[in-house]
Amino acid sequence: MIKKALFPAAGYGTRFLPATKSVPKEMLPIVNKPLIHYGIKECVNAGIFGIGFVTGRAKRAIEDYLDYSPEVEEKVKDSSKAKLLEEVNKMIKKCTFTYVRQKEMLGLGHAVLTGEPLIGNNPFAVVLADDLCVGEILTQMVKLYEKYKCTIVAVEEVDKNEVNKYGIIEGKEIEEGVMMVKNMVEKPDIDKAPSNLAAIGRYILTPDIFNILKNIKPGKGGEIQLTDAILTQAKRGMVLAYKFKGKRFDCGSVSGFVEATNYFYEKEFK
Repeated sequence: MIKKALFPAAGYGTRFLPATKSVPKEMLPIVNKPLIHYGIKECVNAGIFGIGFVTGRAKRAIEDYLDYSPEVEEKVKDSSKAKLLEEVNKMIKKCTFTYVRQKEMLGLGHAVLTGEPLIGNNPFAVVLADDLCVGEILTQMVKLYEKYKCTIVAVEEVDKNEVNKYGIIEGKEIEEGVMMVKNMVEKPDIDKAPSNLAAIGRYILTPDIFNILKNIKPGKGGEIQLTDAILTQAKRGMVLAYKFKGKRFDCGSVSGFVEATNYFYEKEFK
């Protein structure tokens, strides 16, 4: 039932300067595949083939990666290197990729709202590529959506000293690993956090989120916060937080990026 996914990808990636001066952070490689590759593969494995991107200036490399390259194909044809392109070419063949530009960056909620023309009146996944996940988390979430038909936020426990970096949820468990959200706070002060359950970059959203985002007031940092819009959904109906089975690497940080690189090198090249 979830056929579309949205990738907010307009950010500058300033923590990876100077590389991100000319290379989108979503295209930074984990060994030999860019971050965006892993997120799209996760979508495909969950049966999601309509992939939308909210991009900005200097992000054309994403479009180029998700297109055939006759020159490269010809160069490696009939060599052992040809197989290196097989996985991305399969994704290109299976998926439909659409793009819209976010003209000004006013928060994750604004990015999601910018993607409305690509989604329409459909439930959809949101994937933040710099949260690289192992364990088919979207597949787990799609199955949960089929049961409950509501917005779902993937969460994990974080160190209490890091709650001010995340949207933090408070909820009541209704089945193992599944909580009904009662409260959700964007980057709270450490002493005011309702829990240490942090929202990570995997969401399934129902399409009423768009009207909420259109009318919501700017939140923390003067930005349109997706967290605030999801809390509105929770107050009006039901939102679930899901403690996923798997592993997540925070590739928005240098340490998480290096950890992910080492993990995939050990897994695929040794």
